[in-house]
Amino acid sequence: MIIDCHGHYTTAPAELGAYREQQKAELKANAKHQATRGVLNISDDQLRESVEGAQLKMQRERGTDVTLFSPRASWMGHHLGNESTSRFWTEHCNELIHRITKLYPNNFVGVCQLPQTPGVSPKNCVAELERCVKEFGFVGCNLNPDPSGGYWTDPPLGEPFWYPIYEKMVELDVPAMIHVSEACNPCFHTTGSHYLGADTTAVMQCMTSELFKHLPTLKFIVPHGGGAVPYHWGRFRGLADMMKKPPLDELILKNIYFDTCVYHQAGIDLLIEVIPVDNILFASEMIGAVRGIDPETGHYFDDTKRYIDGAASLTAVDRRKIFEGNARRVFTRLAAALD
Repeated sequence: MIIDCHGHYTTAPAELGAYREQQKAELKANAKHQATRGVLNISDDQLRESVEGAQLKMQRERGTDVTLFSPRASWMGHHLGNESTSRFWTEHCNELIHRITKLYPNNFVGVCQLPQTPGVSPKNCVAELERCVKEFGFVGCNLNPDPSGGYWTDPPLGEPFWYPIYEKMVELDVPAMIHVSEACNPCFHTTGSHYLGADTTAVMQCMTSELFKHLPTLKFIVPHGGGAVPYHWGRFRGLADMMKKPPLDELILKNIYFDTCVYHQAGIDLLIEVIPVDNILFASEMIGAVRGIDPETGHYFDDTKRYIDGAASLTAVDRRKIFEGNARRVFTRLAAALD
């Protein structure tokens, strides 16, 4: 089985976008507007149409089996509005994911977004995480380390500010993928710099904290191949040494994992050379940030299975770990969802 641990619902029906635009219009009229839940009218046929010619088609063509599916990352938009805005938007987005997993239980397993708001305690996210895991059977969540959208107004990930959601993650035994949303800071391109910079920043914040000493079973997946981390592994090793920290395999690699959303063979080869195979999870983020065909290969950039198949240094055992075994080990609730 090939498990893609990083998929987003980027092809949702237009009604979801219209709901969000209505929220924005209400906030434009009154910046302190308190949202109400409202109704989202999307049929099962619309949900089927939205994925059958997209994610499902690519699963078949690329030879993957299951996608861990979460709401569209750039649309999480935690910087917009207030707690009520984020709460109801998040609930609707997660419920669409749940419906898709019910329509296609062999193809999709749910991962939730969280109703984060800048400056508001992540304690506000606990109820939604618990609902998605216990009621919907989701196996993980996406955690935004910068809900301000590029201004980094909340404390670093190692601070007690974040502990309410971490403690619930540990209790439920679910990992979080560290994933920012749209950048509203004009200095950052959302997918080209904000995503990759946040991946790198998240790892450094964990390195400089005591987080994993306090919560030794907490698990993070850092997407997009870890941003700059594997490429600068020597820098991070050296910084840990200068700070009198343990070696990185002790400091972070019992808790942090990296996905394979790296869109060229050389990048995947580097990731595999630097990061232990046990810390790498297969992922593609297909129909995501990079959707075109690579003119050098004639294949889609985000067809990442080809890169794992083409990595000469991997053994058959290594590939089984990356494609399936590591995901089952990190997402411990996957067994129940898949079986």
